[in-house]
Formats: sequence, structure tokens, C-alpha cells
Amino acid sequence: MKKRILSMGVALGMMASMMVGMTAQAAETWTVTCPWAPSGVAAMVSQQAATKSTEYSDDLILVAEAVKGDAATVNTWVASNQAGDNSLVFAGEGLLSITSLLDPAKLQFDYENFAYVENLYSSIFVLSAEASLGLEGVEALEAYVESGEAISVAVNGATGSEAFLAAALFGAMGAGDQLKLVPYESAAEAAQAVAKGETTFAVSHQSQIQETYQQGDVTIVCAFDESALENGPFAGVEGVGEYGYPYFRNRCFVMAPAGTEEETVTALRTLYDDILADEEVTSWLQDTMLLEVDTMTEEDVKAHIENVKAIVEEYEEIVAG
Repeated sequence: MKKRILSMGVALGMMASMMVGMTAQAAETWTVTCPWAPSGVAAMVSQQAATKSTEYSDDLILVAEAVKGDAATVNTWVASNQAGDNSLVFAGEGLLSITSLLDPAKLQFDYENFAYVENLYSSIFVLSAEASLGLEGVEALEAYVESGEAISVAVNGATGSEAFLAAALFGAMGAGDQLKLVPYESAAEAAQAVAKGETTFAVSHQSQIQETYQQGDVTIVCAFDESALENGPFAGVEGVGEYGYPYFRNRCFVMAPAGTEEETVTALRTLYDDILADEEVTSWLQDTMLLEVDTMTEEDVKAHIENVKAIVEEYEEIVAG
């Protein structure tokens, strides 16, 4: 009798092990490629989401993969992945709105090559000024522009989002001919340039200018958004949209290969939405990274892409010459 009980126990144990194994096998691993700086904002947020994924799904596991890349990286991803492959990639207005217009030959894809999943975050850029200028607020900036002073703005890359935001703001103020864009190789370098007196202004992510601001080397003039900032150390800083000036947020779209089953896309979106609703993640995004949780519908995404394209088309001459 004892042997029979023992045998039953062993059998039950084996069945439990098999069930665990089957559950583990049932979980799908999705590799999330970040084709930008491995130490950048997107890569850090992607890693945070991957870490949280196992808490919110028994079926889907996210694995963050950051590579130092650009449009060519996404070209390779599109060519190498198709519906049914467990692979995701990030795209944003830099590729879909700027490169697609300024240098379309670099892109071997378009929006139709992707199935949109979710917007990972939104970054609201800010305009900082060298501290001795004492500029705070849009009206103070307008007065500075009207004085005819030279305007030099540090930006990340010659034709990136920051360059077009600067061109749109100063161009809309009628100062396009006074504007000198000074490109740097990284966003962090651009954010520091204004404090060193290399430029009079800089456009940067909030997190990249925070330390310089706290040291008193710069003032924060305005934010590139529709209204004043609500969170973080720059809460209350005016948005240029309040004065009718053009703007856009920097966004990070999670994309699956075109043709991915709708049920799968929905499951991935649900997972990302659950992660982005996590209190720990929300707090980290807002307080540490100074980013916004900003989930979007596909219609929102397409409207964003078209808005940025319109700004690029209007101010291309200032940026690209």
C-alpha cells in the first residue's frame, strides 16, 4: 500500500513538473529592438518594461535589445521580420516624419510595414537659455527675439526633432534668418553646450537639462507642448502652444511586423498598457525620467506623424538650408 501511495505521489509530482514545463513553453518571448543609443531614454524605458512584463503576463515575455543604430537598423529589422515572428521594434517621428521627407532613400520601409502596438512614452522637450540672459516665459523670449540679438541653439543632430522644434519656434516668431542651429553628436552634449556659453539656447529632454538647471547655469524658457508642464521640477513652465506656436512631443512607438494577427497585437498592447499603468513605473517615468505616460490610438499616431511632417515641410529650409 505504501508503495502504491509512493508511486501515486511520484506520478503526481511528474505531472506537476510537466504542467510547469508546458506553461513555460507556452510563454512567448518577444525581442524588443531599440535602434537608438543603448544608454538613451528609449533603451532605459524598454528595459524597465521588459523587467515588469513577467509580473503582468504568463504568456508574453518582453526582452529588451538595445543597439547603436539608425534608419539602417530598422531597414534590417523590416527585411528580417514578418508576421508570426516574435519581434518588436521602436519607431518615431524621427524616421516616419523627418527622414521620410528629408532623405527618403535611407528608408526601405514605410508605416505600412508595421502593426502599431502602443506608444511607450512621450517626452516634452524644453528650451533652455544661458542663465545671464534671465529669460523665463514665452513673452520674455519674444522680447529677446524682437531685440534682434543673435540666436544660436544647441541641438542633437543637424536634422533631428530638436532642430525642427527650434526652427519652428524661432521661425514662427519671424527670426528664422537670425537662427543658427549648432548640432552636437548627442543629446547630452547639446544640453550642456548652453551652460558652457557655446550657444545662447538649447533644446533638450527635460532630464538632460535638469542638473545644469539645478546648478543655476541655465533658465528654462518654455516647453514644446500645448500647455504648461504639470509634473517634475519644471512644473509650471509655459507651453509654446498656449501662444499659438507649433510644437510636437517626442514619441516612441512599439511596432510589430505588418500582418501580425490582431489578437496578438491586442495582447501585446494590453501587456504594455498594464505595465504603463503600474504605479512604480508611472512614478519612475515622471519623477526620474521626466517622461509622460501617453497611450495612443492608431489614429492619434497617424495624426502625430502628419503634424510633424507639416512642421518639417514648413521649416525645412531653416534646418536643411
